[in-house]
Amino acid sequence: MTEAKPLTYKSLQGLSEKQIAEHHDVLYVGYVKKTDEIREKLKTVDLTKANATSSELRALKLEEGFAVNGVRLHEGYFAAMGGQGGKASGNLLKMIEADFGSYEKWEAEFKALGLCARGWVVLAYDWEDMKLHNFLCDAHNQGGVWGCSTILILDVYEHAYFLDYGTKRKDYIETFMKNLNWKFVEMKTEGIGAYNGRQAQKV
Repeated sequence: MTEAKPLTYKSLQGLSEKQIAEHHDVLYVGYVKKTDEIREKLKTVDLTKANATSSELRALKLEEGFAVNGVRLHEGYFAAMGGQGGKASGNLLKMIEADFGSYEKWEAEFKALGLCARGWVVLAYDWEDMKLHNFLCDAHNQGGVWGCSTILILDVYEHAYFLDYGTKRKDYIETFMKNLNWKFVEMKTEGIGAYNGRQAQKV
């Protein structure tokens, strides 16, 4: 059984307790429950009726991907907050500067994508080209790139901010940045040894 991860905070600067509770305790926990429900059904699905037009197996596997990504993306989003914002430092800052030119250029693109996306913006490390990229996802199971590790995740679905901000998504994005726990985010780059070697050669 999948376990929902608890939050270490109830409210944040600019995000109310009600907004966070609705988002985490209802929507995110709902994806956790749906993941278990779908996987239970997969245990008894009739594999002999599988086909690409319409079959229970196809439908369940598609929705499994949607639900699991809904869990993982939300967990990354919630875990990255609870800090004081500011800007990246250490190895992550060096990586951003190398791949985007400067922290400011990366942040400008990340925020702009937050206004373009219908669902998510993900800063990820691509193990193939050994670079950071900002990716846009319109839905949980659309826009992800294989062979990448997520570093920072921004949820821009209306449910993430509508109770506090209405249609003012730009203000919500600024609030998200002000609440980032950069120490946690930077920990996501500690295992990127291949990049560290490339970085050492470039500097």
